[in-house]
Formats: sequence, structure tokens, C-alpha cells
Amino acid sequence: MTAGRRRRSPTGRNGTATEPGAAAAPAGTPDNGAAAEAGARAGTDTVPGGTGTVPAGGAAARSGGAPRDGAETPWTRPVRLSPADLLRLGLVGVLSRRMRAVLSAIGISIGIATMIVVTGIPASSQKALDAELTALGTDRLQAIADADAAQGAAPASFPETSAAMVERVGGVEAVTAVANTHTPVRRSDRLGPLDESGLTVLAARPNLLAVVNATVDSGRYLTGTTERLPTVVLGSVSATRLGFPEIRPGETPPLVLVGDQWFSVAGVLSPVPLAPEIDRAVLVGWDAARERLRFDGRPTQLFIQADEAHIADVRAVLPATISPQSPSLVRVSRPSDVLAAKRSAEATFSGLFVGLAGLALLVGGIGVANTMVISVLERRREIGLRRALGANRGQIRGQFLTESVVLSGLGGLTGVVVGVLATIAYAAVRDWPAVIPVEAVSGGFAGAVFIGVVAGVYPAVRASRLSPTVALATT
Repeated sequence: MTAGRRRRSPTGRNGTATEPGAAAAPAGTPDNGAAAEAGARAGTDTVPGGTGTVPAGGAAARSGGAPRDGAETPWTRPVRLSPADLLRLGLVGVLSRRMRAVLSAIGISIGIATMIVVTGIPASSQKALDAELTALGTDRLQAIADADAAQGAAPASFPETSAAMVERVGGVEAVTAVANTHTPVRRSDRLGPLDESGLTVLAARPNLLAVVNATVDSGRYLTGTTERLPTVVLGSVSATRLGFPEIRPGETPPLVLVGDQWFSVAGVLSPVPLAPEIDRAVLVGWDAARERLRFDGRPTQLFIQADEAHIADVRAVLPATISPQSPSLVRVSRPSDVLAAKRSAEATFSGLFVGLAGLALLVGGIGVANTMVISVLERRREIGLRRALGANRGQIRGQFLTESVVLSGLGGLTGVVVGVLATIAYAAVRDWPAVIPVEAVSGGFAGAVFIGVVAGVYPAVRASRLSPTVALATT
């Protein structure tokens, strides 16, 4: 063979390739970079230095000798799809069937949104409760005369000296007493005895507000001077029922009929979270109740403020201190515990909703799997064409698995946005600080992606096992 003689280039059915040093390509032939890109998209390898392509994974020997066993050359190097390529392939399948993708992702979105809402709302409620208890204090106790333990026909009550006895207990900082006078109250004397308001008339001490952490909404509270006068203070619910929601300064105070005597309304209290019974009460001065309502001076309920470090010890000795002869008559409770139990009872429903959210996720996963199976059946010719052009089974599996993950991920992202917005809106309506648990958001989205992986395994494997000839022959 003489120098300068040209050698023939190896050719194949799917393309041709020229050896390095061969004659220049004819005009109009695409350059090497464009050929390489086209070969990567079609699942084929581009011959370095030439213009042709060969099937991916195929083997071709350069003139001058075959490669050694196990050696990787540009002719035998398999084509690998980058994550960006897989993502583009997955988005093509989703965007080409948008309505189906939306309907499939709705189940995932509902599940994720529900999960965030049922964890975010209790968290917001708990934070509001913590702030409320911090403002109100957890150092309060109340002792109530238990009517079930009372002996005889007389109403249950404590001894007159019970409040003074409790004040001597170590750790007690303040004590106040109220007593049910068992007296009806009406707005007008034109109402008959059967037209009572259903409110309770309580004899109260001037230090009641400080001990139960209550405030006056309008008007003023009882003082050492006014507690002897025919004056009452209404709780928030009592004021609404009697038709006096506000006491305006400078105006003549309204009157209510307590028993058979008229009392002027001096003020209205704001709601009392630690003592809700005060909201439905009409408060009369202790001395005025003795003089005008035939009150015997025996309290029916005590409110105690104690050092929080000794709250358990104080609670243990209260029954015997208040009623030495009948300790079983005394029922002691902690108002802050009642509030916490109320919120805890509301939070128990969260477990049920979390279960419903998990069920919605399961249904959404099944919907995604169903969509992917149908997509494989509809795209058999596409799969066959890609296999014929050189795409291997791993690339087909990656395409459909990525499509499933993208579909579930979009549904999960939508669910996260909806859940966060719903939690913020509900917290704003209830005047709570909005709390979005990071674990719920990240866990919800990760769960959606995981469901996409699980739901896409079977369709992806099924697609990769299709024979190119059978798939192309599908009508």
C-alpha cells in the first residue's frame, strides 16, 4: 500500500464514520458537535473526528487492530443521560397530558395539605395556649364545695373562716372567696318568677380580680366602700343576657332586680379564662349580700394563688385545711390544667385527620401508578422507537420513573403551598400565632417523592421490558 492512498472507512447500517485523517466532509455535512448532540439524544455514539454515528453500545473496530478485551473506547462507551436530561424527559410526559397529570396529582396534594393543616393548627393552638398560660399564670388553685358530698338538705358550703385558714398555709400568696346566694336576678320587675335569666348571684370580695387575673371591661369593680352598697358587677355573659354590654361613664347606671331589691350596675368584666363561672355571674359585695340578701357568710368556692414551686404541697393540704370535719367536701382543681385539657381534647382529633391524610396519600399514589401504567400502554411505539435507536432498558426505566416522581413531586409541592396557606388563614381567624412545623413540610414533600418512586417502579420496569420490534408493531 503506497503512502497517501486512502483507506475505506468502516460503515454500518445506521450510519457511517470516517477515520481521523480522512478527506474533508462534503459541504452541508453537520459538524462534529451537532452530531454528538444528536447522537446523545437518539441514544447513539458519535465517532470522534467523523460525521457519522453508530448505535449506542455497539462495537466497531478501527482499522489497524481491535481494542483489547475490557478496554473502553469512544466506539464502545455507553451513553449516559444526565439528571437534567431525565428531568426534561419526565416533564415532557407530564406536560403532554396536562389534565390527566392534574387529576392524578390532586390526591397527593390533598394528602399533603391535610397533613400540614392537622399538624400546623394544633401547633398554633399550643403556642397560643402557652402564651395564654404564661400571661394568666399557672400558680392558681380553686376549691369548690362538692354538692354530691354534702350532708343533709342544706347547700354545700365551707366554714366562714375557711379563707382565713387557707391564708396561713405556707406557700399561699393570696386567697379570695365567692358564695352562691341562691338569689334570682331579673332585668325588670315586670318579668315573672319563671322568667329568670338563669344567672348566678355571687357574693364576692374586693380582691377577686387580682386573684383570678380578671379585668374590668367598662365601669368599675367593687371596692371596700361600694361592697356595702346595693351595687353589682356583671360578668361578660351576664351583661349580654341582661342587655347591658357596656357601662358608659357619665350616664345613669342601669338597674337590675336581685331577689326583690334593686341594684345598680357598676361595671362589666372582660371574659375570665381561669374562672369561666365568673362570666355567667352577677357579683354582689360580701357585706351587701349579708345585709340585703340574707346571705349566711359561708363561701362555696375559694380561689388561691400560691408559689408555683409549692403548688403541689398546697394542693395536698387544702381539703383538710378548708373543711377539717369533712375534707371530702372539698374538690380542688387547677384552672390552668382545665385549659390545657380542653386544648388537648381538641388536639386528639388531629390523630384522626393524620390518618385521613395518609389515606389520601395512598389513594393519590394509586392514581399516579394507574396514570403511569396507562401512559406506558399509550406510548409503546415511542418506547420501541427509542429502543431501536439505541436506548437501553435502564434509560427507559429512568425516563418513566422520573416522570412518576415529577408528577408526585408537583402534587406534593402544591399540597405544601395549600396546607401552609390554610394554616396561616385559620390561625389568623382564631387570632393565634401561625406555626408551620418544618417536619411536616419537609416530611410531606419527601413522602410525596417517595410515593412517586414506589408508584413508578412497576410501570418503569414494564416499559423497559418491551421488545423494540413488538412495540413498534403496536397499532
